[in-house]
Amino acid sequence: MPDVIKTAPATEDPKTAAAEPVAVKAEKARSLWGDAWVDLRTNWYFVISSVLILILLVMTVFPGLFTGASPTFSDLAHHFLGKPELGKVGSTEWLGYDGQGRSVYARVIYGARASVTVGIAVTALVTVFGGLIGMLGGYFGGWIDALLSGFTNVFLGLPFLLGAMVVLQAFTDRTVWSVTLALAFLGWTQIARVMRGAVITIKQADYVQAARALGAGTSRILFKHILPNAMAPVIVVATISLGVYISAEATLSYLGLGLADPAISWGSDIAAGSSQIRVAPHILLYPSIMLSITVLAFIMLGEAVRNALDPKSR
Repeated sequence: MPDVIKTAPATEDPKTAAAEPVAVKAEKARSLWGDAWVDLRTNWYFVISSVLILILLVMTVFPGLFTGASPTFSDLAHHFLGKPELGKVGSTEWLGYDGQGRSVYARVIYGARASVTVGIAVTALVTVFGGLIGMLGGYFGGWIDALLSGFTNVFLGLPFLLGAMVVLQAFTDRTVWSVTLALAFLGWTQIARVMRGAVITIKQADYVQAARALGAGTSRILFKHILPNAMAPVIVVATISLGVYISAEATLSYLGLGLADPAISWGSDIAAGSSQIRVAPHILLYPSIMLSITVLAFIMLGEAVRNALDPKSR
């Protein structure tokens, strides 16, 4: 059998090779959430607020990482209205002492737990309940929508803080959870209205009509097709409202209707410091600064998320 002689392929003409079309790898289309994440990573509002919120969450769960002092330990003999020693960063006396000889720095750190817990818990409750009310009313329409919208309007007409004060009178012990229930009782209406509007728009979409034509059940259409696409405006409102709920808890505690001892709250510390603002302004100053930073961080996060999810801002 004769040997087969293999010849090397001829060298291609550079002009011919250059003229041949080059296959370009198709770029995978991003979803709304993918586009939003790309925008958020370059948004300084999102970066700064995320860092602040991460620190607050760590402070809430692990306050011992920031201070070893007890927020309830009193030493009137040595620390009555002690002035701040700003050179001793992170120490017990860094931010001074209050009228009961307690470390202001320790109370600022431990006060984050109540405020952040109330804010997150209220936001979770109102998002679930208000989102469900709005989704059912917007999808079914008719008498169901009229009934649920009327129910929502009744609660919407009640003053938020005044109603929370009245509800709190029903609790003998004003704890974190009683304040959470009082705020959630009246705070779900805005989420319900936002969800209802989003569902009314989305249920007319072609993919929802196609799913209905293919025989998909109501629960599948609601939770598989409508809910994921209606959550964007709800998340924006919930994120901004979280800061509002934190400030509402501080307001109730300031008025003496929110958290009571032994719970530690920035609002109650601000109330205690307001009576001694002339002789010891630091008691009022530092809890107020922490409260402002916390509320501002969540509002900045909500603004960043809204701009990222709003197609008109692109």
